[in-house]
Amino acid sequence: MLPELTAGSLTAIAGAVLALGGAAAWALRARRAGAKAPAAAAQDTGQDSLTGLPSRVRFELMLQDGLTASERTGSDSCVLYLGVDGMRLVNERFGHPLGDRTLATVAARLRELCGPAMPLGRIGGDEFALWLNAPRDAGEKLANRLADAFAAPMTVDGRELAITLSVGLAVAPDHGGNLRLLNKAAAAMQSVKRSGGGSYAVFDPRIEAAHGEEATIARELQQAVVKRQLELFYQPRLDAATLQVSAVEALLRWRHPTLGLVSPARFIPIAERHGLIDSIGGWALDAALKQAGSWRAAGLKLRVAVNVSGRQFRQDDFAAKLERALKAHGLPADAVVCEIAEDAAIENTEATRRAFDKLHQLGVGIAIDDFGASAAAIAALHGVPAQELKLDRALLAHIARQPEARLAFANAVQAARSLKLRLVAQGIEAEPQRALAAQLGCDELQGYLFAKPMSARAVAIWAADAATTLAQTFKPSAFKDTLPMEGQRAPEGFAQTRISLRR
Repeated sequence: MLPELTAGSLTAIAGAVLALGGAAAWALRARRAGAKAPAAAAQDTGQDSLTGLPSRVRFELMLQDGLTASERTGSDSCVLYLGVDGMRLVNERFGHPLGDRTLATVAARLRELCGPAMPLGRIGGDEFALWLNAPRDAGEKLANRLADAFAAPMTVDGRELAITLSVGLAVAPDHGGNLRLLNKAAAAMQSVKRSGGGSYAVFDPRIEAAHGEEATIARELQQAVVKRQLELFYQPRLDAATLQVSAVEALLRWRHPTLGLVSPARFIPIAERHGLIDSIGGWALDAALKQAGSWRAAGLKLRVAVNVSGRQFRQDDFAAKLERALKAHGLPADAVVCEIAEDAAIENTEATRRAFDKLHQLGVGIAIDDFGASAAAIAALHGVPAQELKLDRALLAHIARQPEARLAFANAVQAARSLKLRLVAQGIEAEPQRALAAQLGCDELQGYLFAKPMSARAVAIWAADAATTLAQTFKPSAFKDTLPMEGQRAPEGFAQTRISLRR
């Protein structure tokens, strides 16, 4: 059992750090840096104006002095890198002034938790770092304490904000003895963010390798649109009672030159973390509408569902952009369904309400995707102008053997019925799942049991062949007629593109 790390003990530890001469060393180094580079010194006073904490330059000088001193005495020490989770959403919803006040509040809380003397600095943006002159177990104790301290919502200017803390820990001398420790702690912090945030991780070489791989993917992803490496595939949705096709969902793929066809589950989170989701999401939406317009011109009135990121959805001009794209591609609004993830859809914020109102006025279909059927999510549905709920595939995967999953499924069905929403079950991969989903009251089904995602050309060929060779046919949908186009029977070579109830 580790000893309790109290505020008093942290202050004592920090006092020992200062006794090593960190403050005096900083002053000496600052004077030397000023003599060598007066312009740079003029730009950095050593203090962050927003939080009052040491700036990155000052913190790195203090860190270097502390590492040198601990190396001299043969003692272990820790660098903690702190990333604030959720700041992008705060800035988007409430504006940067509130975001700045939130960061100042975070800094004040960190200072309170760590004590007045511990070296703590703002590295930049929503990231902070501190140095602890203590072994790894004390560092982990502190990292866990800091993450736990931010688990509850924070109130800023009367608004309750879901702000958590991701903490990365690097230890000297185990992970090195120079300023690279800061980068290693940052890599550990990023691994926590990738896992959902609100916790801590200790640096591991595998984390650094993964961090480097992510940076490489992000750089290549920046060029994916320009190099025409992104593609859309389309997976049909079927009426649960008749097995007639009611729509298709546009699914994004990245045809990487060396990795092959990359799933969005791998690159979309990276795009979101690196600020690339706007350009990629914008391309996917326009490409899906363009394809829907092409199908319609050929006689195939096929309703298309498009995934819209929370960031896209909340932008003030998203509905206006969507309206222009609909006109450009000759589509009525109700030929399109915008699928919004549950976590973005049920946020009770002004930005979310505005976004829903604009889409509702435009007349496009709205579906809440990956709906987990929790009590809070069901309660939040009231007042949301959606027409569909798409159940989280995990619910369907477990309803046959887990009573709690079946109960959540039944609650979702009841909520959908009371709110007059269509219920879509996705991830259907076996006949028992199909039968159970239909029995429990789902309106539409989607999954590999019926069809894998296919190219736009395959959809058109299959649709032309459907009326004469398939049991399933197109049917009027909830929003717009989805009808087979006139066309010749497809060649036998394209039979593999057809929907079949046999896998």
